[in-house]
Amino acid sequence: MTPKSGRYHHGDLRAALVDVAIELIAERGVQGFSLAEASRRLGVTVAAPYKHFADRDELLAAVAVKASEHLAAAVTVEAAATNGPDRLAAAAAGYVRCAAAHRPLFQVLFEAGLDKSRYPEIDAAAQPIAEAFLIPARTIRADPADAHELTRAVVAAAHGHAALLLDGAFGRGPEALDAATRRTTTVTRAIVAGWR
Repeated sequence: MTPKSGRYHHGDLRAALVDVAIELIAERGVQGFSLAEASRRLGVTVAAPYKHFADRDELLAAVAVKASEHLAAAVTVEAAATNGPDRLAAAAAGYVRCAAAHRPLFQVLFEAGLDKSRYPEIDAAAQPIAEAFLIPARTIRADPADAHELTRAVVAAAHGHAALLLDGAFGRGPEALDAATRRTTTVTRAIVAGWR
């Protein structure tokens, strides 16, 4: 038995499976994750996860919900800490920082290939992320359609910088995160300036 195996002791198996899935994805990537390995890691039978999840995708959907919750908290906190038009830049920087801090969660959201129409809970959990960007966008563009387009542009910039950061385009370590957030902030400010 490995040191990590056999650690589940009649608690919340559903939550334990979500946590071990994140752990395994951090080690092996989304494609390297399996319910069987999660079972082994927790020291439960391979049938035990099926009491909580119909299949691998359903467990990954639960991880995606957790990922959306983390991302929503990050962008909301960052946006709330700033006033005025810089709230969008702060939310975008929070998006990049969250991707760096919670890489496995970010990977599940965007690399797992989940059919999100099958898991509406993912979209529901992501709604606060959209709101964290949309609320400050409305202070810049009162027209709802314009505010939505501005939000899409800023989220696209944040997501692109986050993906580039995780891919190593900015290098490695804290300097890479600083560079990615700085560029995200600069690009977001330029986008906002173009919408005024």
